[in-house]
Amino acid sequence: MTQWLPRALFCSRMRGYRPFAGGRTMRKSLSLIRTLALLPLLAACATRPPPAIDSTRIDTTAAQAMQAAHVPGLALAVIEDGRVVYQQAYGFADVESQRPLTTDTIMYGASLTKAVFAYMVAGLVREGVIDLDAPLPRQLKKPLPDYEKYADLKGDERWRQVTPRMLLSHSSGLLNWRWINEDKKLDFKFDPGSRYVYSGEGIAIMQLVVEERTGRPVEALIQERVFDRFGMRNSSLTWRPDFAAHVVTHYGEKGERIEHDRRRSARAAGSMDTTLEDMAKFLAGVLNDPATGPMLAPQIKIVSPQQFPSHWPGSTDINDGTRLSAALGWIVFKSKAGPAFFKEGADDGTQNLMLGLRDGKRGIVMLSNSSNARNLFLPMTEAAFGPICLPWFWMGYVPYDRPDLMGLQHRDHPVVSAGCR
Repeated sequence: MTQWLPRALFCSRMRGYRPFAGGRTMRKSLSLIRTLALLPLLAACATRPPPAIDSTRIDTTAAQAMQAAHVPGLALAVIEDGRVVYQQAYGFADVESQRPLTTDTIMYGASLTKAVFAYMVAGLVREGVIDLDAPLPRQLKKPLPDYEKYADLKGDERWRQVTPRMLLSHSSGLLNWRWINEDKKLDFKFDPGSRYVYSGEGIAIMQLVVEERTGRPVEALIQERVFDRFGMRNSSLTWRPDFAAHVVTHYGEKGERIEHDRRRSARAAGSMDTTLEDMAKFLAGVLNDPATGPMLAPQIKIVSPQQFPSHWPGSTDINDGTRLSAALGWIVFKSKAGPAFFKEGADDGTQNLMLGLRDGKRGIVMLSNSSNARNLFLPMTEAAFGPICLPWFWMGYVPYDRPDLMGLQHRDHPVVSAGCR
């Protein structure tokens, strides 16, 4: 009877199994026979060690890719079975002084901050502090356009339809940042809830909601509910003086030096300084937390040809095969390794990626001090996990070894349509 049972179901049924429960000799003998027959299956229920990591392949790929893509520094961590099993830093934190990058070098998290914020908000939702589906008029102390920062929205009543679920899944209809518009004013590009449009402005509004609902600043909430919980001692939403001794220097596409921005205001959309070690702890925590299911559930299908600019009106079905969708703070898709989720973080001189594979609690974190690192994230991911069908074209991660794909726009290109290289 046990042969057809899935391993997880069989093991759950065998927990608490008492082979010699009973009182008579014959019953004990039968129980012994059954137990001996079940020994191979019971052994399979023991905690399995994480799969072996091919560190040589990872290191070799990193060396080749960094040289070819002109990336001065890359920090990488791999997670298996919910545990950090490999951490390595390659190259330099500062090229001019030849200071090596380390796993505890302070780096800019950029939009990885959004995933940390979403995780914190998910806890507030479970506690009943935040209602994901209550529109903004029920969330804020006054109408959104009455706040000076959002006065541009006066006359457009669509703000009343916006909910926290839309803000966290980037479906509020607001563009990424208002300064993208020629007039530098904030406006709706689409009706709320109708389409995925990546929006830092939306996360900023969600920060306002959280701070008003809790009466506390976002940096304090994240410190207590995320950084302290996971032991992330070198992470902060604002600059700390003790970071100065081991902070990274950033480098642009042409290798130009970019000094680290010592941010003094906390922004849920992207002000976090962190380290590889800390972000690996965070991703492992997400993978191990059984309460993350609702946060990682698909909220809205993604139909934009590429992540940026996602406010373009064009639509495509190119990502239907991987079911690419926005979740709450993350992007989710169907990979060759099962359900997957990721969050990117980028700025001038910064490229970061967190990727989680829910089956097996596997993941990879990559932080870099170079604008060019986006061109090596695909080969590095494949070095760790094989070809999982990362939606690299949508993400803008054209691999460094495929210069023929640089600037590619045609959505029906066979390589793009396949979803895998």
